[in-house]
Amino acid sequence: MGKNVGSIDRILRIIVGVVLIALVFVGPQTPWGWIGIVPLFTGLIGWCSAYIPFGLNTCAKKQDA
Repeated sequence: MGKNVGSIDRILRIIVGVVLIALVFVGPQTPWGWIGIVPLFTGLIGWCSAYIPFGLNTCAKKQDA
């Protein structure tokens, strides 16, 4: 299982995840904020299973020297 989530994508996922989880404690305080665990987890590990069926990969391509 290689990484398929690039650095900008990872940063955005982590931010969105933290914001959604924070909504559980502040703001509307609904349990829906726990859905933020998904983008947070995928951002931290750098791999998203939803990308596989679509053949997506946001990692930068390595160039041969």
